[in-house]
Amino acid sequence: MSLRDHGGNIDAACARFGGTRADWLDLSTGINPVPYPLPALTQEAWTDLPDAGAREALIAAARRFWNVPDEAAILPVPGASAAIAQIPRLAPPSSVEIPAPTYNEHAAAFERHRWQVRAEGPARGLVLVHPNNPTGAFHPAPAPHGLTVIDESFCDVAPKRSHVGLCPRFDLLVLKSFGKFWGLAGLRLGFVIGPAKPLQRLEEMLGPWAVSGPALAAGTAALADHAWAAQTRARLTADAARLDALMTGAGADLTGGTSLFRLYEVPDAARMQDHLARHRIWSRIFPWSRHALRLGLPGPEGWTRLTEALS
Repeated sequence: MSLRDHGGNIDAACARFGGTRADWLDLSTGINPVPYPLPALTQEAWTDLPDAGAREALIAAARRFWNVPDEAAILPVPGASAAIAQIPRLAPPSSVEIPAPTYNEHAAAFERHRWQVRAEGPARGLVLVHPNNPTGAFHPAPAPHGLTVIDESFCDVAPKRSHVGLCPRFDLLVLKSFGKFWGLAGLRLGFVIGPAKPLQRLEEMLGPWAVSGPALAAGTAALADHAWAAQTRARLTADAARLDALMTGAGADLTGGTSLFRLYEVPDAARMQDHLARHRIWSRIFPWSRHALRLGLPGPEGWTRLTEALS
């Protein structure tokens, strides 16, 4: 199976430009560079099979954090991508509308399961990345559309824009990612919110103990920490504005993004990526545009380095 283009591919950057992973400032993803501080984990979280009580505690914390309607079910999964790979199996293959450009794993999953993917309707299914990656655009609430997926992996920076309140009024699945806003992508934790029946089928596809004990414990603590979430949203907004000032001062035009990543137009995106890479800073460019450059936010230690590379 060929690998699709993604950010975070530091090994490829090292192979092309040299250095080791420790030498690089990775701005090619939209992962929060100041992650949630992991709580102390019990020995049992590591040694025992994940138990039902820990799973239910996580689900309860998720329901409160996202204001999930009581009628909707919540399924913890080992990363949103694990759910994305299986969701097309929930309905017979047909046609699905996936507006482009967007996160490429959705189209790949539907195509793998023999769906016809269209950038525009009409279609029997619908996938919306909300806010979109990489443009940052938000989508209005969709009408009933057959199998409908709203990927809200980046929506925790703007919780009032979430469509989770639509669940479970029709065959709608809302995806939540733990790795982006909380900055713990390696924990591999995500959620699917929607009607109970398709979530039961999805759970069967993923098998028992899909989410690890450490992920259950860390996720429960993080989702219960509403003060950290509010402080983080404010910091991300300020840091996004700081990044915009740096990039526009270097001649780039802001064209989109969220407070976790920014999308810029530059005269030659590949040339800009190469320039930053020679300073061991990795960025994201796209096969569909010669001008689009996406940057995540630097952590506290990365701002001076980026400023010097752009000066």
